[in-house]
Amino acid sequence: MTTQEGAMGENLEKMNANLERVEELSQRLIEALSKKNPANAALSGPSQDLFAKAAMSYWSEALENPGRIYEQQLEYWGKSVRHFMDSQQMLLKGEHAQAPGEAKDRLKDKRFSNPMWDTNPYFNLVREQYQLNAEAIAQAVADVDDLAPKEKRRLEYFSQQIIDMMSPTNFLGTNPDALERAVETDGESLVKGLENLVADLEANNGEMVVRLADESAFKIGENIATTPGEVVYRNDVMELIQYAPTTDEVHEIPLVIFPPWINKFYILDLKEQNSLIKWITDQGYTLFVVSWFNPDASHAHIGMGDYIEQGFLTAVREARAIAGTKQVNAVGYCIAGTTLHMTLSLMAKRKDTSIKSATFFTALTDFSEQGEFTPFLQDDFIDGIEEEVAEQGVLRAFILGRTMSFLRSNDLIYQPAIKSYMLGEQPPAFDLLYWNGDGANLPGAMAVEYLRNLCQRNAFVTDGINVLGEKLHISDVKVPLMSITCQTDHIAPWKDCYRGFQQTGAKDRTFIVSESGHIAGIVNPPSKKKYGHYTNADIKGTPDEWLDGAKRHDGSWWPRWEAWLRKRSGKKVAARQPGDSDHPPICPAPGTYVTRKANEGVS
Repeated sequence: MTTQEGAMGENLEKMNANLERVEELSQRLIEALSKKNPANAALSGPSQDLFAKAAMSYWSEALENPGRIYEQQLEYWGKSVRHFMDSQQMLLKGEHAQAPGEAKDRLKDKRFSNPMWDTNPYFNLVREQYQLNAEAIAQAVADVDDLAPKEKRRLEYFSQQIIDMMSPTNFLGTNPDALERAVETDGESLVKGLENLVADLEANNGEMVVRLADESAFKIGENIATTPGEVVYRNDVMELIQYAPTTDEVHEIPLVIFPPWINKFYILDLKEQNSLIKWITDQGYTLFVVSWFNPDASHAHIGMGDYIEQGFLTAVREARAIAGTKQVNAVGYCIAGTTLHMTLSLMAKRKDTSIKSATFFTALTDFSEQGEFTPFLQDDFIDGIEEEVAEQGVLRAFILGRTMSFLRSNDLIYQPAIKSYMLGEQPPAFDLLYWNGDGANLPGAMAVEYLRNLCQRNAFVTDGINVLGEKLHISDVKVPLMSITCQTDHIAPWKDCYRGFQQTGAKDRTFIVSESGHIAGIVNPPSKKKYGHYTNADIKGTPDEWLDGAKRHDGSWWPRWEAWLRKRSGKKVAARQPGDSDHPPICPAPGTYVTRKANEGVS
């Protein structure tokens, strides 16, 4: 047998083996898709009214100013035909389209980093036509000038989603990276990609949720969320964790942290090097952290009032009882910071002084500017969510995750999907991305209350919001406050946080802007010496005026906050071990609620 015949035989064996695997995977694919329980259709796109209004505006402009429309169309047609002819000539002559790096008047796009986009006439034509199409769509949207600002913003967003989705890199036949990998591996990469796709579908009840991290690389309580402590209290809403002291003495007044229940608390305890939880205990504080339950349909009735009563107020009460103090200091992160504001307002109404001071991490209270979430906070989407939770009992985690991901669709959806499904690569072992994919559901009642009363009506800073028999307003909040915000945060923009913070009734207020975003700006340990922060005692002016007058400091804001907290935490006392006779430890940290997956008990 010749060497060539041997190679052909080996390739044929590989091909047959791959075909058998494809057949098996196809059966698994069908079975996984059969389990799909899709989200309400209204959550897959805006009301058709938006596109109808845009189309009417476009045709109205065409009738009133036809020359402008024709000029744009002719320019688009001319560029398209010209590039097609250029590509034909290059194919006939066997020339390269462009030498690598000789980009025309276009922005470099990492999606098109393969040299073949420049040198191969076919791929060059595909890319250039895609970019011409993208420019034409963007220009058409920009020319729509009689829509309301919110509608215009939504149109821009959804048209950009169409542009991103139709990128040639998202399709096998027009992705040179995927085609080259398939040839190099005799199709093995495509089979592995199909395996990855099927595994993702099976893990998410038939929903296509692209894994961003290798889930097998992490185990909660073993290599993430490992700071020692004990669950000392549990109810239907939360587990309360008390962390073990690392110093002989601690400050008398304990600290209670309320993380967001849209995600899980261990973002503050990913690993020892960047754990805020460990760092706080190392500074000599008795620390309690709430770990929220991950709801299913049986929790549909749980509302904002339940989170406040059974979560915030109960955690404060139990922490005080265990520590033997009259007061605690409190921290609220993201939505928990919003709710901590509401809790403080309620406590003021009830003349409850159990919280001595409060710190907020990236917490919005004024929702007058909806920012990047504008497309999702209009009635058509919220109506769809109401229908969804009426049927499911919860707002399922994959819907929340999908919404967040589409704000950065190329980075969080399409590029990971290409690597996993077309190139057959395994996702990286990255703890932050693992946490990002470990989502939580929201109880139906709470989700609707939050979206309608806070996000849409902005009631907390306007007329007041009715919770637990009281009308709560941000001006009721008068304890000493510190707000930590993040300069490039697209979830809770610092300027929006600033406007709400200005409306509190407190005299003792400190506002800080950390460099970086929603997560990295908060999880910013001093040892990394990475991101700086800004301070300015004058919070009377506009956000821009505040920043213009602010002083930049190198390094993390953590030590500055700890110095502020120390002044409000009393004298030193002997270190407290977790629990007491009335609160015997239930189980070790990080507890049991944190390990419950979003799809457990949810179809």
